[in-house]
Amino acid sequence: MKQTGFRSWVELSRENAEHNVKVLRSLVGDRIICSAVKANAYGHGLAEMGRLLVEGGVDWLAVDCLEEALLLRENDVKVPIYIMGYTRLDDLETVVDQGFNFVVYNPETFERLNAVTQKLGKPALTHLKLETGTNRQGVMEGDLEEIARFYKENERLELIGAATHFANIEDTTNHEYAQQQFAQFEKMLGMLADFGLKPKYRHCANSAAVILFPHTHLDFVRPGIANYGMWPSRETFVTAQEQKRDIELKPVLEWKTRVAEVKHIPKGSTISYGRTFETKRDSVIAVLPIGYSNGFPRSLSNQAHVLIGGEMAPVAGRVMMNMVVVDVTDIPGVQVEDEVVIIGKQGNKRITAEDVAALEGTINYETTTMINPATARLVV
Repeated sequence: MKQTGFRSWVELSRENAEHNVKVLRSLVGDRIICSAVKANAYGHGLAEMGRLLVEGGVDWLAVDCLEEALLLRENDVKVPIYIMGYTRLDDLETVVDQGFNFVVYNPETFERLNAVTQKLGKPALTHLKLETGTNRQGVMEGDLEEIARFYKENERLELIGAATHFANIEDTTNHEYAQQQFAQFEKMLGMLADFGLKPKYRHCANSAAVILFPHTHLDFVRPGIANYGMWPSRETFVTAQEQKRDIELKPVLEWKTRVAEVKHIPKGSTISYGRTFETKRDSVIAVLPIGYSNGFPRSLSNQAHVLIGGEMAPVAGRVMMNMVVVDVTDIPGVQVEDEVVIIGKQGNKRITAEDVAALEGTINYETTTMINPATARLVV
C-alpha cells in the first residue's frame, strides 16, 4: 500500500498525460493545441496538470478566469494562456498588463479596453467570440459591424483569434447542427474579412471535434476532456468507431483514500443517517474518511462501490459530509489504513469516472470536477 500522509488524494499519471497529448498531436498535426485546464483542470489539479500538459507538448493553456491564469504563472507555467470565461471590467487592466490572451464579445469590454490600452501602452490580446448557435458568450452576426469599428478605432486591440463553440457536437451521433454552426462560423469569418479584420487564429474544435472532424481544426484547437484520458461522451466514442478511428485515451486520474475503521456488526443493524441500510447478516463494515464535502456526492448512497483489496465493496447507507461506510463482509482481511480506490484500478478491477457519473445521473466532466480542490494531487 502506498503511504501518502493524506486522508484522501488524487494520483495523476505522467505517462498517461503524455500519451493523451501524443494522441491529440497525431490528430491535429502542427496546429496549436490549447488545452483547457479550467475548473481546476476538470478536477485534476490546475498547477499539476498545467505542468504535465506543457511537458507533454501542448502549446497553450486555456482557463476560465484571471485567477486561474495568475495561478499558472505563479507555478512557473510559461506558455501563452487564454482566458475563455468572463473577465470583469475592473480586471481588464491586469489581464492586459500580464499579456494574457482573453475572449471578448461585448461593447462594455471594448469601451473599457480603450482606456486600459491607452493607460498601459500595451496591446490587448483579444479573441473575438462569435455566436453561431450555442447562445451563451458571443457576438451576434448583426453586431459584427459595430464590433469591427472598435478594432479599427483602437490600434492596440489585437485580433489574435476568432472563436466559436459547438452546442451539441458531443451529445449526439447526428452532427447536422454542429455542421450548421461551423458554416455560420465560416460566414462570420468572411464578414470580418469584409470589414478588414483577419484573426491570426481561427478556432472552434473541442475534444469531440478534434477527434471526429478534421475540417474544424483550422489553425488552433481547444481540447478539454480528452487531455485527461476521458471521452467526451458515449456518442463521440460510437461515432469514432463508425469512422474507424483507432484512438486510445488513457485516464490520468485515480482517486484514493484509506480505511479509517473496521468493525463487526450483527444482523439487523442499521447504518448511517436515516437508517437507510439494514444488514441482512452478521457483517463487517469499513468506515472511509471521505464524504460529499470531498466530492463523493450523497446521490451515491447505497449505490456506489469502491475497491478494497482488489474487490468491489458496496456503499452501505447514506454518504455523510466527511464519511462513508462500505460493506467488506466478503473481502477477507481488511485492515485500518488499507488503500481504497474510488476512481481507478486496483488488482484486476477498475472503477471509471463514467461508472460513477452514471450512478450520479451526470457526466464524467462533473464527477472529476467535483473532487474537492483541497484534496492533494500527486504526480506519479
